[in-house]
Amino acid sequence: LIDYEPLPSVTDTAKAADQGAPTIWDDVPDNVCVETFFGDREGTDEAFTAADHVVDMEIVIDRVTGVPMEPRAALGEYDADTGRYTIYAGSGGSVRQKREIAEVLGVDADDVRIISKDVGGNFGTRNRLYVEFPLVGWASRKIGRPVKWTCQRSESFLTDYQGRDLVTKVSLALNKDGKFLGMRADNLSNVGSRMVSLSPLSKGSGLITGSYDIPVAYLRSRAVFSNTAPTNAYRSSGRPEVTFAIERLVETAAVELELDPLDLRRRNLVSSEQMPYSNAVGMTYDSGEYAKSMDMCMKLADWDGFAARRKEAEARGRLLGRGFANYVESSIGTPREQAEIHVRSDGHMDLVIGTQPSGQGHETSFSQVAAEWLGVSVETVTVIVGDTDVVKVGGGSHSGRSMRMAGTVIVKAAEALIQKGKKLAALVFEAAETDIDFRDGVFAITGTDREIPIYELARALEGRSDLPEDLSDGLSVIEDNIMETPVFPNGCHICEIEIDPGSGAYDVVRYTTVDDVGLAINPLIVDGQTHGGIVQGAGEALGELCAMDPESGQPLAGSFMDYHMPRADEYPSFVTALNEVPSPTNPLGVKAGGEGGTTPALAVLVNGFVDALRPYDVRDIRMPVTPRKIWELIQAGS
Repeated sequence: LIDYEPLPSVTDTAKAADQGAPTIWDDVPDNVCVETFFGDREGTDEAFTAADHVVDMEIVIDRVTGVPMEPRAALGEYDADTGRYTIYAGSGGSVRQKREIAEVLGVDADDVRIISKDVGGNFGTRNRLYVEFPLVGWASRKIGRPVKWTCQRSESFLTDYQGRDLVTKVSLALNKDGKFLGMRADNLSNVGSRMVSLSPLSKGSGLITGSYDIPVAYLRSRAVFSNTAPTNAYRSSGRPEVTFAIERLVETAAVELELDPLDLRRRNLVSSEQMPYSNAVGMTYDSGEYAKSMDMCMKLADWDGFAARRKEAEARGRLLGRGFANYVESSIGTPREQAEIHVRSDGHMDLVIGTQPSGQGHETSFSQVAAEWLGVSVETVTVIVGDTDVVKVGGGSHSGRSMRMAGTVIVKAAEALIQKGKKLAALVFEAAETDIDFRDGVFAITGTDREIPIYELARALEGRSDLPEDLSDGLSVIEDNIMETPVFPNGCHICEIEIDPGSGAYDVVRYTTVDDVGLAINPLIVDGQTHGGIVQGAGEALGELCAMDPESGQPLAGSFMDYHMPRADEYPSFVTALNEVPSPTNPLGVKAGGEGGTTPALAVLVNGFVDALRPYDVRDIRMPVTPRKIWELIQAGS
């Protein structure tokens, strides 16, 4: 018989950093594992001293989890004859997973093969290694048989890497005309029981001033251990949190100064003439037309018709509120990507790339880039991902990197293929390479009618043994690219929320977005990403919460009975548009389109609720916003 004595626990982010809080790790007695500072402290102090008005807020962004369609699973098989491990597992990047699993198993990376095919969503949850994945390989070697492990949904709620969980104290200094003078922030990120990623803290820190021209800022950023599951990058890692902070600050400042929130934003926006713009903590925004995106979004949202809609709602005994939020986010990710293009004699080509799709439509978009550059039908391009015996190099899919990194290296590979094809066509035609032109998928001798399409050239080369050594592999190329400069997608979201004051029940009745993703390769896919991103952000604002008992540390959200997932019938049809401002950082001019929907969603919805509840003197409301919370605020305000 064993008696267990429960140790004291701490799950609350703010309390975990308090003096005397239960210690998670003996070598970190105060639980604070990272503390760093950004910006100009002296200049910020001077700005606050000179300010006519200061707005202070304490903001809590609670914890959520990714909830992919299928819980994680892994199958491991060890081949005693070859000494190789083959592991099937969902992943955000099979190449990275291979490297990490090999390190855990203590073997050479070439002795591990990872096969990671379609998964039902990632959202950051799958981008880091889980302990079970190398264990199935280890167990297979021990018992001499394949070993499969699957996770139940209840286990996922307990052990998947989770997201968000930030407490921030923010202050904004303004003069009497509403000009922003400076900003302070103290960000505290709960990394859980062990540190898996600092991405949410670091990425958010660089964008604390948002879309606004704030001359000086000073920020303290800390990471703290607690008795909770580790946190990881979660869709738009760190950016929704700080966007929420600055947009709630601006909205609150407008109320306190009795200024129009829109005018206050407009007079402080970063202008297109300031691009590239370096913000107060050192991040340099590449391009953007923030004011134009605002104007476009207002027009699409029928801004001027809101007063009539509010009056009509009041006649029905309803409250109607309008939320507004600008946003800017950053995208960089793993800087290296590789593409292989192999043109086959059967009229198809293989495009091998190291990203890892989980519903983003890479197979379509990447095929489109290669097909347009090489002048072939998109149906003839096959995208190959997720098998490390084929995909040797790749950064996976995270941080909105996929189209920018993959698209750039695909174009680089396509150009290399064209140049190589000219040499091969010259051999076939017995002509000078300088006389060969390429257009619309066809190699031709300039000024003649002699031509050969790219797939016919592949057939003409099949079986030839007389090719020079540097051309012996035919129409195949491998190209690498490293890109370390970030891009900054941005935009504007507007929503309208109708509330029944008798019950607190509400409906999101309108939602409008204008996003700058750079040049959109496939606008339809971008729209789909925006829709999904909106709902993912709205899920956190309106219902999702990894609730825990503060006394025992016991998780209270262990199933879908306890964790509210957003449903399609809870949202209106979205009105979306693009303001495509090319990024100067890459040849395609792309930024990113996978996270813009999520980044401002928390802020725009809470701003809408606060606007609707202003008659009840509501200044703020903590997410998730539920009918009960609304009803209680109405009762208190009444």
